[in-house]
Amino acid sequence: MAAVGAPNPSSSPSSNAAEIEELALFAVQQHNQKQNALVELGRVVKSEEQVVSGKLYNLTLEVIEAGKKKLYEAKVWVKPWLNFKELQEFKYVKDVVPSLTPSDLGVKQDGYGFGWKSVPVHDPIVKDAADHALKTIQQRSNSLIPYELHEIVHANAELNEELTKLDMLLKLKRGEKEERMKVEVHQNNNGGAFHLNKMEPDHS
Repeated sequence: MAAVGAPNPSSSPSSNAAEIEELALFAVQQHNQKQNALVELGRVVKSEEQVVSGKLYNLTLEVIEAGKKKLYEAKVWVKPWLNFKELQEFKYVKDVVPSLTPSDLGVKQDGYGFGWKSVPVHDPIVKDAADHALKTIQQRSNSLIPYELHEIVHANAELNEELTKLDMLLKLKRGEKEERMKVEVHQNNNGGAFHLNKMEPDHS
């Protein structure tokens, strides 16, 4: 391999986002094949590019492994002119600890909650849940025009012994059209994958 240049952070513009996502999926698939593992890609947290004989992509990935969210760092070497792509490294970094805790949601020590409670819309878990809802809404839509998350208007959460439930009002844009959508997203308390439980248009 040629000498590695200084890494350049990738801001993942729309023109490059699909390529980064594809490389992240490739890294996870290669890791699963080599280690006989069952890791699922959650999202790309950060990406950097280094100019080598081709490009070396340094990716920080949030994945789901055994029902828990974890951070991994992956290195993928690419030579587009040779149609060459190789996973150089896939290294565990740390577990992802949910930022919403029982104490955040006013839950008693015995695990039973006090019902729905307002939570900050800028909380990372709220943002991740909103992103998941957006992807699912897009998948279920027949529209060729992609939805964009314009704003999380408000968010409420409820935590019981098994689940964290997030009830959110999202302001979405599809082309020039703006829509408001009420969604409820569930997540297992072990930090597992999000699930869009229900959604309905808001006409208020």
